[in-house]
Amino acid sequence: MGRIPEHIVEQIRDTARVEEVIGEFVELKRAGSNLKGFSPFNNERTPSFFVSPAKQIWKDFSSGKGGDVVKFLMEHESMSYPEALRWLARKYNISIPEEEPDAEAEQRRRERESLLLALEFARDWFIEQLYHTEEGKSVGLSYFRERGFLEKTLREFDIGYAPEAFDAFYKAAIAKGFKDDVLEGAGLIIRKNNRIVDRFYGRVIFPIHRLGGNVVGFAGRILDTSKHPAKYINSPETEVYHKSKILYGMHKAKSHIAREDNAYLVEGYTDVLAFYQAGIQNTVASAGTSLTEEQVRLIKRFTPNITLVYDGDPAGLRAAIRGVDIILENDMNVRVVVLPEGEDPDSYAHKVSSEALVHYLEAESRDFIEFAAEILLQDQTDPVRIFEMIRHVVESIAKIPNEIKRELYIRRVAQITGIDEQKLFVELHTALRRKIRSMQGRFRQELPAPKMQVAEPQITLTDRIPVLEREIIKILLLYGHEKALFPYYNVTDEIDGELQIDIREVEQAVWQKIHTEITADEVEFASPVFRELYKKLMDIFLNGEKPDLAAMGKELDTESMEILTDIVFENEKYPLSDWTKRRMRNIDPVENLSRYVTQVLYNLRFELLIKSLDDFHHQQFPEPHKPLEPDKAEAVLEEMMQYNKLKRLIGDILHRVV
Repeated sequence: MGRIPEHIVEQIRDTARVEEVIGEFVELKRAGSNLKGFSPFNNERTPSFFVSPAKQIWKDFSSGKGGDVVKFLMEHESMSYPEALRWLARKYNISIPEEEPDAEAEQRRRERESLLLALEFARDWFIEQLYHTEEGKSVGLSYFRERGFLEKTLREFDIGYAPEAFDAFYKAAIAKGFKDDVLEGAGLIIRKNNRIVDRFYGRVIFPIHRLGGNVVGFAGRILDTSKHPAKYINSPETEVYHKSKILYGMHKAKSHIAREDNAYLVEGYTDVLAFYQAGIQNTVASAGTSLTEEQVRLIKRFTPNITLVYDGDPAGLRAAIRGVDIILENDMNVRVVVLPEGEDPDSYAHKVSSEALVHYLEAESRDFIEFAAEILLQDQTDPVRIFEMIRHVVESIAKIPNEIKRELYIRRVAQITGIDEQKLFVELHTALRRKIRSMQGRFRQELPAPKMQVAEPQITLTDRIPVLEREIIKILLLYGHEKALFPYYNVTDEIDGELQIDIREVEQAVWQKIHTEITADEVEFASPVFRELYKKLMDIFLNGEKPDLAAMGKELDTESMEILTDIVFENEKYPLSDWTKRRMRNIDPVENLSRYVTQVLYNLRFELLIKSLDDFHHQQFPEPHKPLEPDKAEAVLEEMMQYNKLKRLIGDILHRVV
């Protein structure tokens, strides 16, 4: 696959909408002119992920990442730059004519894409076997029909069938041109006793999709358990499939979860299909693995509410209860629905009408902690056993990050069990201390071993120059084309040591004021990143244009783009703070743009002057206690006096700005 032509790249970028693409992966809610949601990169309790439809950029404050729509796909889906562009092209129906590839740059992308193509071929081949072969129809399709599944549902989830022949898929894939190493890397074949066999044969096939819809793995269910001991087999971990990060059915359920503000979590593949067919499409399963933190965080992107659906087996319920702590640790609201005895989600969904199923789930939904307290104490008479059960419930409550929520749950457990509330709080505090000690222990283990060396004492000073350079970039980005009446200062005389300063005011655009001052003083930005950003922004203004972040993102590196997105969303980052506390002299740029810009400029000039003076002093006096040559001392003294005079001038100007 070759290089994407530049005009097609432009078309893709111009067509793609950042809010539409990110909305497929993160639940976004309106926050003023922007959209807001939970970080898809980190676990967090307060949403700090922002999307700007107007500027076509995004910023995640929890990780520091930010950029445009292409950058999001690269960060979130681990795509290369070409892969992200091709994904967008497919979404927006943009065709890509191919050019000759750069072999070195394409190598890794080709390997990854080869796996995805093999998996895509396997999905289509399994579907073909189910619907268009005698074995598939008589064995696979009849199995699903007997269980009440409609063909429409099966096609929604790409359900297929692998025939009994142990190498039928392998032969078909080889005939199609796929290589052994690709098929093995995709987890589709196994080398066994000096021969190659299909990993999945004689089974109905459940494709496993990534959030964006790509097939990354499979699960196969045997229909004749007398032939094969394992009821299910799953794809192994591969370059594209990480089972701990994927929930079965999430690619279909994500929009429904966001809309219903709740996710139903079931156990198996057919449970998801049955609920989906019954109209409960906000259903997912952690099939093939115990629930992981990554899976919980995946759900939390779309809702903080999760409802666990269990069958009525007491032993299964007690085991399931012990696995919910990871949900509580992520500060999610957990409810439980217990199905009638002898039923599982699949069987019950086929037994009752869709309306009856929805009614049952809503009517029988109960808070998890209350449910756990009752279930664990059910039929218990042994005091020691009761104590152990209660302690387990309290330890689960200790996992909840929110203190108020913990207190409310403890009070409710006291009501259910009849145990004194204060005693439960004592037990809670004990559990919290154990939790803290455990976290400290893990933290200490992760720290590198200390090195035995003597550290010299150092004095750390805050370097204000990068802060001020960043502020100038922000001013240009947000207020560059705004106009104001700016002061210009000129020293006319010096009387008794007091500088006489003449002030004239000129109305001009902010960018013009900054350009004039920076150019006149020949100021060179200390930070390479800010220096490059300043040059790019000033080139835009000098060409009579306005900054367009989406367009700039095509040329900027990751660090520069993250700085710009951080600046754009800075006020969103501190929604409850008085932003003026973070500004020089508490000047609000909206209320007094002239003072704000002037003070930033002269603060930067002052800091750069101090640095220049220090550098000059170190150059002229490399040995502090050694006097200069007489013929050189006078010139050095004169130059230092000029530095100090300029320092006084800027100090006076800053005082006047205040």
